[in-house]
Amino acid sequence: MCVYSFRIIKKNNLYKLFISFLTDMLYTMQISRMIALIGILCLAVAANAQELDIELAKEYMGRQEYEKAIAVFERLADTGYDLNFIYEPYLQALLQTKNFKEADKLVRKQIKSFPQNPTFAIDAAWIEELEGQRSKAETSYTKLIEDIKKQKEKVILATFYFVKLNKPEWAEKTLQAARQVDKTKAAYAEELAQVYGLQGRLDEMMDEYLNLLLVKHEQLEKVKTLLQDILEKPEDYERLENKLLERSQSDPQEIMYNELLLWLYLQQKLFDRAFVQAKALDKRYRLLGSEILSIGIISLKNKDYKAAKNMFGYVIEKYPQSPNAGLAQHYFIQAKEAALMNTYPVLEADIRSLIQDYEQLTAISINYSEEYAEAVRRTAALYAFYLSDYEKGIAILTQALDNPRLDTKIAADYKLTLGDIYVLKNEPWESTLLYSQVEKAQKDAPLGYEAKLRNAKLSFYKGDFILSQEHLDILKMATSREIANDAIDLSLLINDNLFLDTTGKALKAYAEAEMFMFQQLNTLALDKLTVLIQTYGNHSILDEALWSRANLYLRLGKTTEALQDLARINENFGTDILADDAYFLTARIYEEYLKDKSKAMELYQSFMIQFKGSIHAVEARKRFRMLRGDFVN
Repeated sequence: MCVYSFRIIKKNNLYKLFISFLTDMLYTMQISRMIALIGILCLAVAANAQELDIELAKEYMGRQEYEKAIAVFERLADTGYDLNFIYEPYLQALLQTKNFKEADKLVRKQIKSFPQNPTFAIDAAWIEELEGQRSKAETSYTKLIEDIKKQKEKVILATFYFVKLNKPEWAEKTLQAARQVDKTKAAYAEELAQVYGLQGRLDEMMDEYLNLLLVKHEQLEKVKTLLQDILEKPEDYERLENKLLERSQSDPQEIMYNELLLWLYLQQKLFDRAFVQAKALDKRYRLLGSEILSIGIISLKNKDYKAAKNMFGYVIEKYPQSPNAGLAQHYFIQAKEAALMNTYPVLEADIRSLIQDYEQLTAISINYSEEYAEAVRRTAALYAFYLSDYEKGIAILTQALDNPRLDTKIAADYKLTLGDIYVLKNEPWESTLLYSQVEKAQKDAPLGYEAKLRNAKLSFYKGDFILSQEHLDILKMATSREIANDAIDLSLLINDNLFLDTTGKALKAYAEAEMFMFQQLNTLALDKLTVLIQTYGNHSILDEALWSRANLYLRLGKTTEALQDLARINENFGTDILADDAYFLTARIYEEYLKDKSKAMELYQSFMIQFKGSIHAVEARKRFRMLRGDFVN
C-alpha cells in the first residue's frame, strides 16, 4: 500500500517536496517516530487516493465509459478495497461490456465471502441468463428458492432483489414457495400484494390485502389505507365489493368483511348499502344504534335524506330507551325537513306537520340542549319562511333570547335566523345589526364568519358590491372551507360581471332577483329574471340568471321550463362553471320528477364521461348503478 502511495506522490510531482520533508525530519526526530509517521502518512495518502479513484469511477460510469471504470475498479480491488462498496457498479460495468467471465468471478468471490446473502446467488444466475443459458439460469433460480424458502429473512431479501432486477415472476415464485412452507394463506400477503401490483394484477393484489386480515384483524385500518391507494376507477370499487361480498357469504361469522364493506360503501356514498352493514355490526357488537346514528348523520350531511330517515327511524324503533333514541328523533325530523325542502312544490300541510314534530321534540328535550335549541330555531324559521308568519317567528326567537342563561353560541345561532327573518320582512337594517352582533360576539369562530357572509350577501342584495367585496375578501381566508368557498364564489360572480359592465346594471338586477328568491317572493323573482335574460342576452351574467330561473321553475313545479333553461346553459356555456351543475340537475329531474328511468340513466352515464372531475361524479355513478338495479338485493 505504501508503494502505491509513493506512486501517487510521484504522479502529482510531490516527491521532491516529500524527500526534503524527510531530510528535515532526520535532524529533528528519532528514527522510530519518523517511521511511524511515514506509515501514517502512507495510509492517509492511500485512503485519499482511493477516494479519488471512486469519484473517478463514478464519473466514468456516468459517461458510460465502462472500460475505464473497470480499470479503476480493478485497481481498487487490487489494493484491498472493500468490494462491498464497489460491487454493484463494478458488476454493472462488467455486464455492460459483456465481460461475463470476470463478472462471474466477481460474483463467486462475493458468494464465498457472504454465503448467507442470496442476492449474490441471484446475480450468478442472472449472468447465466444474460449469457443465453436461460434453462441453466432457471434451474439456478429454482434451486436458490428451494434453499431459502424456510428462512424468512432470506426470502424477503431475495424477493426485493428479484423486484429490483425487474423479475416479479421470480419474486412471486419465491413468496409462494415460502408460503407453502408456512402453510397459512396469509403468509407473505403484503409482499405478494406489492409484487402483483408491479404486474398490474389488481385482482390478486386485493386478495392478498384481504388475506392479511385472516390472522391479523388489528391491521384493518392499515388494510383500508392500502386498498384506498389502489381504488382509482369505479370498476375498482365494484371489484373489491364483489370480493368482500363473496368472502362474507362464504364466512358469515367473519365480521371484518362487514366492516370493510361499510367503509367501502361510505367511500362511494352508498348509504343504503352502508346501513345494511352497519346493522350487522350493531347486532354483533351491541352498539345500541350508535354506529347507525353516526352514519345517518353523514348521510344527512351528504343530502341522502331517504337513507338518513331510514337509519334514524331504525334507531328510534329498535332502541327506544337508549340515549341514542333522542338524538335519532332530532335528526329524523331534520332529515324529514331537508327532504321536504327539496321536493317542489312545498305544501302548507307538510310544513305544519313538521312544526308539530319540532314542538313535540322540544316538549321532551332537555331545555337549552343543542337539540332543543335547534328545534326552537327551526320552528321559528318554518313559520317565517314557509307560512309567511314573520311575527310568530320573531316572537319565538325573541322569547328564547330573553333567557339570561342562554349559551352564547346558541344565542348567536338564534340571532342569525332572526336576522334572516328581518330580510324576509324587508327590514335590512335590523338584519345588519343582528349579523354584526354575531360577528363581534363570535369573532374568528365559524358562526362569526357565517354572520359576515350573511352581511356580504345582504350588501350584494342591495347592490352595494364594494361593501360586499370588503366582507368577502376577509372571508376568503376563513378556516371553514365551506364558508371560504361560498365567499370565493360570490366574489368571482361580482368581479366577473363588473369587469366588462362597470355600470353594474345587469348584476344589480340579478342581485335583486336573488333577494326576491330568498324572500320567497317567487313571482317577483321570476319576472325580474325573465326581464334580465331578455334584456341582457349577451351579458356574462346570463348563465347565472338561467341557473337561478331553472331552480325557481323547479320550486314552482314547472319542470318543462326548468329543463329548457338548463339546456340553454349546456348548449351555450358547456365549458363554464355551471355546466356540470346544469347537466346533473337535468338528470335528477328526469329521475325524481318525470320518473323517466331510461332517460335518467342515459344522462348519468353521459355525465360520468363528460364531467369526470365534477363534485357530482360520485353521486352520478351511485344513481346510475341504483337505476341499473345493482343494489336490488
